[in-house]
Amino acid sequence: MTTVTALLPMKAHSERVPGKNTRVIVGRPLFHWVLSALLASPHISRVVINTDSEPIAQDAAGISEHVHIHVRPAELCGDDVSMNRIIAHDVALLGEGHYLQAHATSPLLTPETISRAVAQYFAALSGHDSLFGVTRLQTRLYSAGGSPMNHDPATLLRTQDLEPVFEENSSLYLFSAEGFRRANDNRIGTSAAMFEVGRIEAVDIDDEADWILAETLLEMRRRGDIA
Repeated sequence: MTTVTALLPMKAHSERVPGKNTRVIVGRPLFHWVLSALLASPHISRVVINTDSEPIAQDAAGISEHVHIHVRPAELCGDDVSMNRIIAHDVALLGEGHYLQAHATSPLLTPETISRAVAQYFAALSGHDSLFGVTRLQTRLYSAGGSPMNHDPATLLRTQDLEPVFEENSSLYLFSAEGFRRANDNRIGTSAAMFEVGRIEAVDIDDEADWILAETLLEMRRRGDIA
């Protein structure tokens, strides 16, 4: 079985949801959910956490011997630093190989989905240099100027009959060190494959409304109401 290194970057500060990475949700700090899913996937050989937070580093390092900490250098700290710069720093330290980057803000992602994504990534390498998670949308979309983007208002198709479009949902990204460099240090390469993630697992916490939704779904999963 081919395995990959998971990258799980986290910073202490959060603008819209203060302290969200360590804030407790359904009995656990937020980042524990996706970290546990990564560690539970047999396709993940290790998880590297790049962070500027000593509490996160100490907590995460004590969870498993397969968790490794990269202390974030000062020049990569701050809210305006591109994630691709963080990845470039980690890849430079770790060397050649294949990587999966995830976010702590995706607490509903499961080990099974992670494993499926890794398997699809390797199966598609002959034609694609990377893979990223997407959410299928079949709804009527408009531009900021009010123009229809994916439908004709004069022909009122049912939404289930519309041509689907896909939203990058930030759940996961797969790439190689070589492909990352070839794409000018970009986690999405020049011939990326899309990997569809179900809407429940794709929930990403950006604000308090997202937090409430994720918390509700985690509670439902704990009760066995959803998978």
